Amino acid sequence: MEEIVLEKLRSWNRRIAILTGCVLMACAGVVLLDVLLRRLGSSFGGTDEISGYVMAIATSWGMAFTLLELGHVRIDLLRGRTGQIGRSLFDLFAMIMMAGTVTLIAVKCWPVLARSLANSSRANTPLETPLALVQVPWFAGWVWFAIVAWATLAAALLLVLKGRFEASEAAIGCFGEEAALK
Repeated sequence: MEEIVLEKLRSWNRRIAILTGCVLMACAGVVLLDVLLRRLGSSFGGTDEISGYVMAIATSWGMAFTLLELGHVRIDLLRGRTGQIGRSLFDLFAMIMMAGTVTLIAVKCWPVLARSLANSSRANTPLETPLALVQVPWFAGWVWFAIVAWATLAAALLLVLKGRFEASEAAIGCFGEEAALK
């Protein structure tokens, strides 16, 4: 059951990562076209602003993918010196901290979005971008990351409680330098 949940989350996050990559590629194409147009004496204008928005959105959505691919940075100095149970406890502690932190970020993002919605806020730039247009997907990415973090923590905790330490480590562990060199 736990591994099915983790695999479903990985599947969804792979699709999200592909979509996010396509958006980043499109943004890079627009920036490249703008640079070429500048050489001809013209410009779209605002590509720096748009690319900043795209990066913020891509980052918030990419975090959940990175979590499930074990790509977040972890310092495992003590973890590597313990047995399976010790590693599992360190991994669970790290996931609790991650899920809590991400939840706090998502909670703190909401007032930013709510204020933009209430005031119909626009960027103080020549494009005058409606901020909610950018902040809704940005906020949704943080909420998704929090949901994925808590679901991953729950699945890993169940695996540990069942004594399936290797499966838990595969879900929330980290790769040490020794594993990367092999």
